[in-house]
Amino acid sequence: MTDLAISRRSLLKTSAAGAALGLVGWPAFPTRVRAAATTIGFIYVGPKDDFGYNQAHAEGAKALKALDGIELVEEENVPETVDVQKTMESMINLDGASLLFPTSFGYFDPHMLAMCKKFPDVQFRHCGGLWDKSKHPTNAGSYFGYIAMGQYLNGVVAGHTTKSKKIGFVAAKPIPQVLNNVNAFLLGARAVDPTITCQVIFTGEWSLAVKEAEAVNALVDQGADVITCHVDGPKVVVQTAANRGAFVCGYHASQAPLAPEKYLTGAEWNWATVYTMYAKHLLAGEPLPNFTRGGIQDGFVKMSPLGPAVSEPARKQFEATLADIRKGGYAVIKGPLKDNRGKEIAAVGKAFPETAIELESTSFLVEGVQGSTS
Repeated sequence: MTDLAISRRSLLKTSAAGAALGLVGWPAFPTRVRAAATTIGFIYVGPKDDFGYNQAHAEGAKALKALDGIELVEEENVPETVDVQKTMESMINLDGASLLFPTSFGYFDPHMLAMCKKFPDVQFRHCGGLWDKSKHPTNAGSYFGYIAMGQYLNGVVAGHTTKSKKIGFVAAKPIPQVLNNVNAFLLGARAVDPTITCQVIFTGEWSLAVKEAEAVNALVDQGADVITCHVDGPKVVVQTAANRGAFVCGYHASQAPLAPEKYLTGAEWNWATVYTMYAKHLLAGEPLPNFTRGGIQDGFVKMSPLGPAVSEPARKQFEATLADIRKGGYAVIKGPLKDNRGKEIAAVGKAFPETAIELESTSFLVEGVQGSTS
């Protein structure tokens, strides 16, 4: 796929150059090629086997291969630059793609929006919360899930497992979704023991192996004995923590193979549910939704199987909480609750179910979380 990816971007560049020079016999770039099957394109910012963000999307895309009439085209390691525009354009012109999933956050503006304007009859759906009906084209849209519920369940298991009463979180950037996950992880642990605290270290980048390893080591040195994360590829976090003797909870996809004895559980995306829904709409000639959201109860998020180190009390509370979440309307943010600066977030008797918490509005860390940068 890498060789094909290079040729895609190169073809767009060299075809344009050849046409500009007026070279005799230079092949004209096709304006649009339609495959017999309905073609759907997936674009990943990193490798498809990163044990993280990109792998979760690739696993979801793979589920479409079971559908008759669908043909997939994929490209990995595409940077959040004009390169992704070239990739999208080639998928449309060379492969006849009628639906594209540029999965990385930074693909949206200006890259995906530029392609939406250039190809108004092609559908584009972006992973994240950026699409706005009032200002964005109707052939664009966004999809996302309430994965903080998964981090809450991670926290429940972590709360039963920790001996030091200190848990750790390696995070990329202090944006709303990340803060939501940090808060949920501690609140899940505090559902077991209200005295547990959480230390979070922000690396400043979505993928930076050296800083991720340094952050894990710093957390373990400060006493954290259960660690989770929100970075693109959790592999370094999981392996470093396990090597230091800490237990780990996963994120994005299952990292259980990386640390089978230390892996407790993990919050995983189940993008197969979302991608299958879009594909079936497309095959039926039905309009695609522009704004798609769901949680554990909708099959958008799933949990890794519990590992061998999970105790029976942890298993029972985990399963009971998971059953409650699956009923819908479960509230992680509920009063009395303050942030880590003493400001009231929720008064006694006030609760915010997952669907009421807009990712864009979460700008606080709850009481008991201490944050720092690496």
